[in-house]
Amino acid sequence: MKKGTWHIIGLMSGTSLDGVDLAYIEFRNLEKIHYKIIQATSIPYSTEWKSKLTNAFSAKKEEVAILDIAYSKFLGELINTFIKENNIKKVDFVASHGHTIFHKPNEGYTLQIGNKPIIVKICNQTVVCDFRVQDVALGGQGAPLVPIGDQLLFSEYDYCLNIGGFANVSYDENGLRQAYDICPANIILNHYTRKIGFEYDHQGKLARSGKLSQDLLNVLDTHPMYQSKNSLGNEIVVSEFIPIIDSYNLNTADILHTYIEHFAKKIAEVLKPKTTTLITGGGTFNSYLIERIKEYTTSHLVIPSNQLINYKEALIFALLGLLKFQNEVNCLAPVTGAKKNHTSGFIYNP
Repeated sequence: MKKGTWHIIGLMSGTSLDGVDLAYIEFRNLEKIHYKIIQATSIPYSTEWKSKLTNAFSAKKEEVAILDIAYSKFLGELINTFIKENNIKKVDFVASHGHTIFHKPNEGYTLQIGNKPIIVKICNQTVVCDFRVQDVALGGQGAPLVPIGDQLLFSEYDYCLNIGGFANVSYDENGLRQAYDICPANIILNHYTRKIGFEYDHQGKLARSGKLSQDLLNVLDTHPMYQSKNSLGNEIVVSEFIPIIDSYNLNTADILHTYIEHFAKKIAEVLKPKTTTLITGGGTFNSYLIERIKEYTTSHLVIPSNQLINYKEALIFALLGLLKFQNEVNCLAPVTGAKKNHTSGFIYNP
């Protein structure tokens, strides 16, 4: 990467539908890239937006197209507000992930809405976005994209584990970065807490109070999905996991308890003994989950500042945008399965 200093706003919206994360980042490149999160905030989705994004999965093509434009406008307005409220004077560009609606890389298709050029017209900033499409076109999974950021910014850890809507991990193996989605995570937990009026299970207290369903755990642990390492999307949650869980007619506490046991085991299976693991993402705040992971692994789990836990993905998408802006590799073929390393994303100028 070329030496210099850049100021970038990174945007991220995850599958757990918590909201949009915005982070104003300063990058400096000397011998190694250094970053500073200057300002960051998370804007929760309104009930209306949450409903629109949830229902988009089953919407008609024309409805999704209209939603794409509306969501792009929404992001543009969020960027304007973020700049104004934080009195930000210098922005080299904005790097936006958008929000995933469809992700079917094995069928050559992925869609992240909110990547329309109309964002540029609203916020009057250069925007780098739509990072996944090119990778899928090159035969890749279009995910995970974060590992190159793990490699460049957090190489001192053996594993970088993110627990968001899905749990994913990245690590170095024989000099090559490896990464994959482990399993659905908060997307499952939040689905069931919302049914009883809560956005999430605070610190895993409800899950802790539940009882284990050994039968359900056995079925989840042996799901065929775990026979391969693919990027995961909402589709498998809706078509596979939710129907399996619902078929057991358990109360919410027992569902959460059992599912946490399941994905704590799946996470621990990845982490080799006597290693260090950086954990970020909303799941890091689930005390019960972290306890259960520790029960199954001897890897040293490192929990960083709340700022990094919450905004690591926004930080790394800002970095992906910078790499794209400089025409440098930001997608790693060993990670996504694409034909070659490449620089992915689209640049829209005012």
